[in-house]
Amino acid sequence: MEHLQTQGISLPRLGLGTYRMQGDVCRAAVESALALGYRHIDTAEMYGNEDAIGAAIAAAAVARKDLHVTTKVWNENLAPDAIRRAFDASLKKLKLDHVDLYLVHWPATNMNLPAMFETLLRLKEEGRTRAIGVANFNIALLKTVVEEIKAPIACNQVEYHAMLDQTRLRKYLAAKAIPLVAYCPLAQGRAASDQTLAAIGRKHGASAAQVALKWLLDQDGVAAIPKASRSESQRANLDALHVGLDDEDRQAIAGLPKDKRFVNPGFAPAWD
Repeated sequence: MEHLQTQGISLPRLGLGTYRMQGDVCRAAVESALALGYRHIDTAEMYGNEDAIGAAIAAAAVARKDLHVTTKVWNENLAPDAIRRAFDASLKKLKLDHVDLYLVHWPATNMNLPAMFETLLRLKEEGRTRAIGVANFNIALLKTVVEEIKAPIACNQVEYHAMLDQTRLRKYLAAKAIPLVAYCPLAQGRAASDQTLAAIGRKHGASAAQVALKWLLDQDGVAAIPKASRSESQRANLDALHVGLDDEDRQAIAGLPKDKRFVNPGFAPAWD
């Protein structure tokens, strides 16, 4: 598995997303993924599944040093004291003494960015999270965090797939050597039925979803966390790493409409 190096951590470029997985289904999915070779598990306070993931990790025969775990603080808990309470609760549910990456899940309109990142940095200094980062931050917010506050951001996790253009954001992140972690990398399942992607897949003996995933992972500084509860889907996503796309394929994918955003809560800031 290829890794991205960022802020002192080694981030596997393909991870398991767990949004909307709950209870025994979530635990079984994480156990399956770890058995198949996944070493990057993504969760969040808001998902309500950290306890199930903690149970799966505890049951797995994987050394902690070989595992990357990301969790996130919800945007209602961005006051310094609330961040600490949320972090403590997440760590307890995950049954871990530290996480590898702790993210601000969504920006909030009334957030105090300097106070937030001072708190996050303290958690890092205490060794309770190895790195900190953000999710769903646009370029304007990133400029404040990176250029004014100078916070050591290890990634920005955003919706990104073959049907959504993130060129401007990617260029900014690349200039700052900050990875982009793509959630919804298969466009919430829509990639699987796209005819252009399917045609490229037939050429390579792959599925449309595998083509969409490899298109992302071929890009410098991009990781992806597709959600997959079934072991067959998890294995197919791993196998996407072996698909070899050529310039003709990339040109065809570039021609797809790039204006499809599927996740955009009302409290999110305006995107550039």
